[in-house]
Amino acid sequence: MTTGITGLNHITLAVSDLDRAVTFYRDVLGCDLRARWRDGAYLEAGSLWLCLSHDVQAHPSPRPDYTHVAFAVPADNYAALRTRLLATCPIWKDNASEGASTYFLDPDGHQLEIHVGTLESRLRYYRDHPEKGVELFDDRSREQDRCI
Repeated sequence: MTTGITGLNHITLAVSDLDRAVTFYRDVLGCDLRARWRDGAYLEAGSLWLCLSHDVQAHPSPRPDYTHVAFAVPADNYAALRTRLLATCPIWKDNASEGASTYFLDPDGHQLEIHVGTLESRLRYYRDHPEKGVELFDDRSREQDRCI
C-alpha cells in the first residue's frame, strides 16, 4: 500500500503570451489542446497533462509566478500526506481549483503540489460548470459539452 505520492499528476507552466505558448506546445511539440480559457489552457501528450497559465505575477511567492510540479496522490492517502506537509513545509498557495490540492515548498523553495484527480475529472468539472468560461476541445465530447 502506497502512503505517499504515486507519480506525476500534471505540470503547470506560467507563460507570458498564452497564444504563443499554445501554438508552440500544440503545433511544434504535438500536444493535443483539450481546454482553453481567458488565462490558460490544458494540453495532453500521452499521459502528460500540461497546463499553461498566463501569469501577471499578482502575488508574492518564492517565484513570482504559478509555475509548479504536481504529484498524484490517491484520495485515501491525501489527508495523511497533507498533514505531514503542513507540519514540515511552507504553503505557497491556497487551493482554488477542482479536486483536493496542497501547494507546498520543498527545502530548496521549489513550488510543488499534491493533487487528487485527473485531467478527465478536471474537464468533467468544467463541463458541469460552464459559468467558469472554459472552452473544451475533445473529439470524444458532444457539441453541447463545449463551454464558452
